Amino acid sequence: MIKRMEMGKRMSQAVVHGGVVYLAGQVAEDTSLDILGQTQQALAAVERLLAEAGSSKAQLLTMAVYLADIGDFAGMNSVYDSWIDPEQKPTRACVQALLADPGYKVEFVATAAVA
Repeated sequence: MIKRMEMGKRMSQAVVHGGVVYLAGQVAEDTSLDILGQTQQALAAVERLLAEAGSSKAQLLTMAVYLADIGDFAGMNSVYDSWIDPEQKPTRACVQALLADPGYKVEFVATAAVA
């Protein structure tokens, strides 16, 4: 069975299948925020979707991080490091990328196990 969550015109925000939840890229709602604020908002969105799918950040399998400016790496990590479960760290990749909106500074794409 496939469960699609928060379907929009082009995509779902999350899809659950086979005991795994796949999240679409999560970004900040307020693009006027600096990298710290945008990271906090985007990770809150990740956490909310994981909870709605029956998962949590402790069950993350992998996290992809897209930064508009790799110079924001340290700032993003300062928030990420305090957010992530220190005993259950996922695999992770972080790259600089041209994001869909010029106001976005960071985007997170997560995959997690479902309880």
